[in-house]
Amino acid sequence: MFRRHHIGFVFQFFNLIPTLTVEENLRLPLELKGLSDDEAVGDFLTRVGLEHRRGSFPEQLSGGEQQRVAIGRALIHRPTLLLADEPTGNLDRATGRRVLELLLSLPGQYGTTLLMVTHSQEVAEGAKRTVFLENGRLREGSL
Repeated sequence: MFRRHHIGFVFQFFNLIPTLTVEENLRLPLELKGLSDDEAVGDFLTRVGLEHRRGSFPEQLSGGEQQRVAIGRALIHRPTLLLADEPTGNLDRATGRRVLELLLSLPGQYGTTLLMVTHSQEVAEGAKRTVFLENGRLREGSL
């Protein structure tokens, strides 16, 4: 119950429900909380730039579009914490940059803390704070 209400997830491989449309994938976290919010769904479709794809299924989307749906789905219920695991890991450089901009901008608008795991120095440079895992220990700073 805590996870459903307070934590959002963005996975490296999207994890969208293949039998649900873009709109239905976005609605899912709200429905799991017993909510229905057409305005929030429309708002997030616009914010992630996919209002024209609302009726599309994940297999009909590019990797960048799928990741934008995943980001919207992770944030639509306004979690306290957003966990992102290599969110740009399997995207081309240009798409990865656009997805990263979206990922870094939206949490601040909703008071959400973003905790992101990445192997990319470029992605890490967008963070306010960077922590490295070395030999099983955490260290703060830069490479």
